[in-house]
Amino acid sequence: MSILIKNGHIVTAATNYIADIYIEGEQILAIGKNLSNKADKTIDATGKLVFPGGIDPHVHLDMPFMGTSSSDDYTTGTRAALFGGTTMVIDFILQTQGDTLSNALKEWQGRSIGKAISDYSYHMAVTDFNDNVAEEVVRFIENEGITSFKTFMAYKGALMIDDGQMVRLMKVVKKHGGLVTVHATNGDVIDSLIAKNRAENKLSPLYHYLSQPEVTESEASGRFTDMLDYTKCPGYIVHMTCEGALNAVRKASQRNQKVFVETCTQYLTLDASLYEREDGAKWVMSPPLREKKDQTALWSGINQGLIQVVGTDHCPFTWEQKQMGKDDFSKIPNGHPAIEHRMELLFSEGVHKGRISMNKFVEVTSTNAAKIFGMHPRKGTIGIGTDADIVIFDPKKEHTLSVESHHMNADYSSYEGFNVTGKTETVILRGKVAIENNKCHLDPGYGQFIKRGKTSLTI
Repeated sequence: MSILIKNGHIVTAATNYIADIYIEGEQILAIGKNLSNKADKTIDATGKLVFPGGIDPHVHLDMPFMGTSSSDDYTTGTRAALFGGTTMVIDFILQTQGDTLSNALKEWQGRSIGKAISDYSYHMAVTDFNDNVAEEVVRFIENEGITSFKTFMAYKGALMIDDGQMVRLMKVVKKHGGLVTVHATNGDVIDSLIAKNRAENKLSPLYHYLSQPEVTESEASGRFTDMLDYTKCPGYIVHMTCEGALNAVRKASQRNQKVFVETCTQYLTLDASLYEREDGAKWVMSPPLREKKDQTALWSGINQGLIQVVGTDHCPFTWEQKQMGKDDFSKIPNGHPAIEHRMELLFSEGVHKGRISMNKFVEVTSTNAAKIFGMHPRKGTIGIGTDADIVIFDPKKEHTLSVESHHMNADYSSYEGFNVTGKTETVILRGKVAIENNKCHLDPGYGQFIKRGKTSLTI
């Protein structure tokens, strides 16, 4: 199958120009003005933006959590991602404490192989680090193409490792060319505040937020950067929400330390006032939504290069599942549906409103994730020989986000009624049309597992 895209406004992290793109098989073979290549399909992209397929490096599909599972599986979740212009996701495998990384990998492969529509990879969450797991970490980096290892500084007794384990993991990962990522919140302080609020019968969703004050994130972020500095290991903070945590990274940069940082669309567009609503459980996630001043800080951090990636932490639950905690905020499954809206929300709130440039948009939605997680230049850019993962986007089309039109397996929208400017129209994944005319044209199983190498973004 060959495709010729004509007269598109091509945008990458570094370039911005009008040209044609010729695709044959799974790759881009030619880019230039007035290409004369004969193709099986020609797409007129006049007046449209053409940019690399998005990479969302933070999703949780079909994930067991709090006695239930996230409501999007690999089929519904990756299909929804494609509708929004995201052509690849990186999910999190969770090691069961006392078990092996290999067994966890087999479990997640059972959830994804033959079911994913978009391309995908995994981070491995290390929840029980020991000498045997250290050997597995090396094998995963060298043989499995899984080079990033998630750690938790919260959720004691289930996911959290202590600082001693963290440092030992960092030393192994550093030696073999991997990357350590972290959920950076102080779990001990959070647990004590949850217990205090429950004892005082303060059980509404608002107390989910009040049990995780900004200091719990800023302290843990600073501690993580110090451990990275000590071990000289590359590190990445997931879902940063607040000014205090960003300042911890800013302080680290003063000693010439590079720490990679991800924020998410919800922390750029929503705030903690939602927890006072009757349906506030819809926005219970960890870390929680913050204040308006934190949104300002995060947008600034993107432009200053302190924040390199915008993901989603997509972890959806139905309203019935959320009702597990109707009488106790600590029993509400944490997470919200977001995978479909990342690209359009960030374009509308960022590019359209003048907060970021189009090049920065591509950088934080695709290119930096490809570089940090060892997939560039195969993924994350438009160039000769790259995978033909391409989004054709109407920058002027206005539409409204709603549960009535989204494709995620959730019966509510966290962004209900949001008016956005900019719409994903056509999506191409490895040379095949995935989304066109608001229909998905690929079947479950088309998505490939992508083996990853070492980070190629400057540390």
